[in-house]
This record gives sequence, C-alpha cells and structure tokens, in this order.
Amino acid sequence: MFQTIRNAWKVEEIRRKMLFTLFIVLIYRIGNSITVPYVNTGLLSSYFNSMQNTVLGLYNVMSGSSFSMATLFALSIQPYINASIIIQLLCIAIPALERLSKEGGEEGKEKIQNITRYSTVAIALIQGFGYYVLIKNNGALMESGAGFWPGLVIVMTFVAGSSLLMWMGEQITEFGIGNGISVILFISIVSRFPNRIANVISSIMNKPSSWWIYLLMLIGIVAMVVLIVIVTNAERRIPVQYSKRVVGRKMYGGQSTHLPIKVNMSGVLPVIFASTIASLPATIAAFVPKWSDGAFIKFFDTDKIPYMVIYFLLIVFFSYFYSTIQFNPIEVANNLKKNGGFIPGFRAGKPTSEFISKVLNKITLFGAIYLAIVALVPLIVSFCSATAKNSGVSLGGTSMIIVIGVALEIVKALETQLMMRHYKGFLE
Repeated sequence: MFQTIRNAWKVEEIRRKMLFTLFIVLIYRIGNSITVPYVNTGLLSSYFNSMQNTVLGLYNVMSGSSFSMATLFALSIQPYINASIIIQLLCIAIPALERLSKEGGEEGKEKIQNITRYSTVAIALIQGFGYYVLIKNNGALMESGAGFWPGLVIVMTFVAGSSLLMWMGEQITEFGIGNGISVILFISIVSRFPNRIANVISSIMNKPSSWWIYLLMLIGIVAMVVLIVIVTNAERRIPVQYSKRVVGRKMYGGQSTHLPIKVNMSGVLPVIFASTIASLPATIAAFVPKWSDGAFIKFFDTDKIPYMVIYFLLIVFFSYFYSTIQFNPIEVANNLKKNGGFIPGFRAGKPTSEFISKVLNKITLFGAIYLAIVALVPLIVSFCSATAKNSGVSLGGTSMIIVIGVALEIVKALETQLMMRHYKGFLE
C-alpha cells in the first residue's frame, strides 16, 4: 500500500488529486471544530457520554465526535447516506425511477443524483430540527438561545453544514482520489483513534497489572484486520463460456470468463442498520426519563446477551435484504443468454438463474456471519472484561470494517490511476 502511494506521488496529475483531497479533508476538520451558536457544548458533551450505547453514540462515531459537540458538520454525511439508500429502494419499488436509472443513460443518472441531493437537504432539515429539540430538552442551550430565531439559526446551520459536506464529497469524487463520501466517513472515524489510544495508554499507566488484557485486545484487533482484508477482497467466480458465432467472415465468441460475486456484497450497511434498529429502544428511553430504568429497556442494553442475539439476527436479515436488491439472478441469466453465454453444466434461462440464486444464498450467509462476528466480538469482549468495556471498543467492529474497506478502495483507485498511465512496474 505504501509503495503504491509513494509511486502515485511521483505522477504530477495524481499528486494534484491527492493534494486536492487532503485540502478538502483539512476544510472538513476545520469545520468540525466550529461550533454552532447558542449551544453549551460542555453540557451537551456530558449528555452524550451517557448515550454511547444508543443510536446517538453510533451517529457520534460516524461524525468524528462532532455530533456531541454541535459543530458545523454535526450531522456529518448521515443525511446523504440515508437519502441515497431511500432513493435506491425507491428505484426498485417505483417503475418510473427504475427505468430512469437503468435506461436513462447519463442524463437519467444525473436526474437521480439531483433527486438524491434534494432528498439530502430535506432529511438534513428533519434531522437538524430533531437535534435542536434534543439540545433544548436537555438544557444544553444558552440563555441567549431561547426563542424562534436562535432555533432557526441553529437548525439552518446544521442543514447548511450537511449540504456543504455533500458538495465537498462530490468534489473529491470528481477531482480527487476515491469516493468522496467514503473518504469523509473514513476521516471521521480515524480522527477518533488518537483519543482512544491515549485512553488505553492512560489506563495501562493507572493499572499496570492489566497490560496483558490490552495485549490480547491488540492481537484480536490485528486478527480482525486480517479477516476483514481477506473477506473484503474475496469473491466467488462462476465460470462462464461464450459460444462461437460467425458474423460475415469473422468468428466471435468462444472465450471463457467468469461471473464474480463478492462475498461481502452489501459492505457495512447491514451492520449500520442493525445497530440503529437494535439501539432504538434505548434511544427512545433517553427521551422519556421514566422509561430509562425499566426492565424492557435493560433488555436491549448492549452489555446483555438478548441484545447481541437480536443484533446478530438483524445483521443476517439486512445482509440478505441488500444482496437481493443489488444482485438479480434472473436479470443476470437473461443477459448471459442474450450475449450467447452460459454456465457449463446448466441450460440457459431458468436453470442458470436458479444456480446463481443458490450460490448467492450460500455466499450471502457466509458474508452475514462474517459481519456478525466482526460486529459482535467487541461487544462480547466488553461483556466478558470490565477493563475492555472501559476502553470503549463497543463500536469498534463497525468502525474497522468502514476504515479498512475505504483504505482498500483508495489504494485500488490509486492503482487504477497508475495503470491508466501505463507506468509499468509501479504495482509490482
């Protein structure tokens, strides 16, 4: 990876793209330090420290701790991610949007992108208002923040920050390296690492006898990184053979290729959605103080086994849900048939689609179990060890999947840029 980055830096055009990406990242980090007016960030930060096991804690991780500080980019890219997912689902449910996305070409894609942008602003407006109500109900507003106009300023600042962040992500995608939204999410999570490392060092200094626990945790983290890298790059290749055909005096076809199916096709989305839904009861209880000590809410505590079981089942469910949305075996089989391709041992048409569906179900199950293991191991470690629990690794599985996946994506983007310029030997 470091060799690829060093070689890419030698190319002037790629170097400009890398510097542009770093410039946008710098602006993002500056924006994360600018707090909105009328908010008592000290009281708000104390409140979020008690909400680490809820969906608000997950939002705080995805925003690089800016959500707990009510900064300009407090909403982060969550509105854009939510809008993108909603539009993708609507493209499947609404025939007009499906035709626009598949048959509209570049113009259709641009219209879908515009719809996603407008949806992002609408969702940011709703989330910004909800965040303002949360701040107000918990007494985190200054005395000068009471009234309609200060509330409007706070909400519109959140919306403007989210819209600006969406634009910055698009600029990285167009003029920088990698997917802009993924890069911003990557930076948000990585920015929390120094503070986590400092906490671990401080804990070891205060309690030297617990050093072996942190050593085991470090070994476990390294093992998880290796597992994530292997599974992220893993794919099932179904052999495909194209029949020969004569057109005029030339013969076409006859080559052998393969149909790649990623083991972890849905990425980290099942984990994020499962975390959100499993944490909803605790989040709702946070807004209703008299429910916070109830037995039903304690049932959904992240330190309890019932929560882990529900979490596991939700990850499996969303893994199958997203694989069904992203990969249509019937459509793939029809495309192979139209182009004269077939899978050896299976007739074109329905037998091919049934075989692809069978393979897809097996791969999806393996990918779902992998996601569940990576997401649940930190929770299990926290459940078994009070020292690990105090170190704050409860959301480490989700963060690691995102960070490693985006890092691999950036390296592949650099390799693609190098290969396009025919710089031989750079990738060896």
